Amino acid sequence: MKQIKELIQSLDYELLQGSLEGEISELVYDTRKVSKDAMFVCIVGTAFDSHEKAAEVAAAGAKVLIVSKEVEVPEEVTVVKVADTRYALSLISAAYFDYPANTLKVIGITGTKGKTTTTFMIKSILENAGYKVGLIGTIETIIGEKHIPANNTTPESYIVQEYFAEMLKAGCQVCVMEVSSQGLMMHRTAGIPFELGIFTNLAPDHIGPNEHASFEEYAQCKGMLFKQCKVGIANVDDENFGMVMKGHTCKLETIGFSEKADLKASNVNLVGRPGYLGVTYDLTGLLNFPVEIDIPGKFSVYNSIVAIAVCRHFDIAKENILEALKAAKAKGRIEQVKVSDDFMLLIDYAHNAMSLESLLSTLKEYHPKRLVCLFGCGGNRSKLRRYEMGEVSGKMADLTIVTSDNPRFEEPQEIIDDIKIGLAKTDGEYVEIIDRKEAIKYAIANGRPGDVIVLAGKGHEDYQEIKGVKYPMDERVLIKEVLEELGWK
Repeated sequence: MKQIKELIQSLDYELLQGSLEGEISELVYDTRKVSKDAMFVCIVGTAFDSHEKAAEVAAAGAKVLIVSKEVEVPEEVTVVKVADTRYALSLISAAYFDYPANTLKVIGITGTKGKTTTTFMIKSILENAGYKVGLIGTIETIIGEKHIPANNTTPESYIVQEYFAEMLKAGCQVCVMEVSSQGLMMHRTAGIPFELGIFTNLAPDHIGPNEHASFEEYAQCKGMLFKQCKVGIANVDDENFGMVMKGHTCKLETIGFSEKADLKASNVNLVGRPGYLGVTYDLTGLLNFPVEIDIPGKFSVYNSIVAIAVCRHFDIAKENILEALKAAKAKGRIEQVKVSDDFMLLIDYAHNAMSLESLLSTLKEYHPKRLVCLFGCGGNRSKLRRYEMGEVSGKMADLTIVTSDNPRFEEPQEIIDDIKIGLAKTDGEYVEIIDRKEAIKYAIANGRPGDVIVLAGKGHEDYQEIKGVKYPMDERVLIKEVLEELGWK
């Protein structure tokens, strides 16, 4: 039971009817979960406004309603009006779970690319140094041994606070979390006292209906993180650095290749040998030592510098940092899978033209004998994405293997035909194999010495969605089955 007054004490509000005295049984924002004596927060969504169900919610037993619009409910129901109920839900949720973020050290990471990999790097380094770390991200939430698949990069504020509370119970001292622009815009992180805020980079993305109205709004939302963290760590090389940091209130540290960066990378060397791709560089500025990481590409340098910059604030020894960086992996993010000494096989989540181009550009820097790209596109999504991905792969890969991804309610062949429209704009060689396992089998069986083969699009996903049903399908399992069928050990 929680006191009504205590839950709303940090809000600016108007009491429309009823009393603020007494207790509520639970905090709810889903009309399907209302119980007797609950406090219900009415949310205005893109497709549904729960203010319209206020009378039903009251009839189901709600004692208190938090609203931003006028509602008609029995006079014994307490109605509290606020300017923004999503913002209110975030602050009330923090109070409901007894402000767990005030005890945890919360690290928030925002940016267009690199959030997931950087999050796992930071977790790896901190754990290697003896900290117990929780994680909230695009792939999953991790609390001790518990792994919860993610639906949103940044969950609803109530869920975030609930996770924080669980982390404390599990003995976590730190939480590292991805903070999406949508999460910031919808106030899912409002009121969280971030110990550190991280900015990786910014590129046009998530702009359109039900997302951001413009690139400027997108940048502004990213920048909100740096008005509620103690210390900001930001990529000064990014052309939109100034736009994102405008109006920041935190102490700011910078990373990058630029001379003006507080933590700078130089002498970058790409390391490629049979079955291995990595990168080395010299770190100078606030810390000074050479670094080697087992993840290819220049962008991996940025991710690792950010992780190191974070860990500097935890006084972690250089040896711990370097050891953990070597071991840090993010599932489905340029994930190296050993299948042969002759060629390299990678799994990556790249599922749009921008991310695929970035991935293939990175891999081409290692001068493979052949770059082979296997991918499909999701059904019931933009056809433009299919054309663009086909064109990117046709231009950049030596061989494209077009296959199925999540066809959803479309026919896989029709999706492949759309991809081929983009491929037709190039002179790139391609084959089409609808069945994804058979496509992977073809890629491995026809691998040549010096090849780099990338399986793009699925990444961390362990399912394939067909006609509304998610069937188990993990590419790591498929690879193992293929190797057995081929008689490879």
